[in-house]
Amino acid sequence: MDENKHNLYDKNILEFVTVAAQFCNMLENVTDFSRKDFLDKITKVLPLLYLKADLMPEYEGYEGISLEEFVDEDNYNIVRNNIALLLGQHDDFLDVFVEDMKYSDTPILCTVSECLADIYQDVKNFAMNFKLALNDEIIFESVAQCKENFRNYWGQKLVNVMRPLHEVKFSTDGVEE
Repeated sequence: MDENKHNLYDKNILEFVTVAAQFCNMLENVTDFSRKDFLDKITKVLPLLYLKADLMPEYEGYEGISLEEFVDEDNYNIVRNNIALLLGQHDDFLDVFVEDMKYSDTPILCTVSECLADIYQDVKNFAMNFKLALNDEIIFESVAQCKENFRNYWGQKLVNVMRPLHEVKFSTDGVEE
């Protein structure tokens, strides 16, 4: 693990933490935005979040270390509901890159709000574990877990949700207040 200690504050990790904090803050304060402003900001921060997550180094997690979960069901639902209210009729989209598609011939109905809340949950838990870490092992475990979750779960959700966000941002009726 000496190799990991050298990279504890790797530039790519710190940049991901910075973008993660911006993303979480944006979703926690979504009621402060107009639809147009939210679409403008979220379509810029999501690609950056993807890039910075992808650039984080690979670490092996520590067995036996459990990370704290900071986003509970209530927090998740507040974020999801606020996004859904802001997007209104533009919250729903059809997706073919979801797990349930294996069992269906037709696209699956998804919501932007749920996809963003799913990403938020993992990214917020990472950011809080990183911020409040009592030791280096917690930081390494949080990076390892976030990178694995990005690769296996929320990275795909992020790219899937960009399509409907792009569509709404540039449609004539999507940006009206």
